[in-house]
Amino acid sequence: MSWLAIVALIFVILTLGALFLGIGSFVKGGEFNRKHGNKLMRFRVGFQFAALVMLVVMFFLADKG
Repeated sequence: MSWLAIVALIFVILTLGALFLGIGSFVKGGEFNRKHGNKLMRFRVGFQFAALVMLVVMFFLADKG
């Protein structure tokens, strides 16, 4: 497994972690949700973007080689 695939996998795991933590805070509600819910979803979008960029780079490099 290449280092790009490992980095992409890490970003996918981070995305899932932020997603589940954010959804859990939304379901539970309360002070934690008010304080951190929106920030968690922003992190999810950022992690998801990074994972997508890594995948695009992997496919681009695989097509070249």
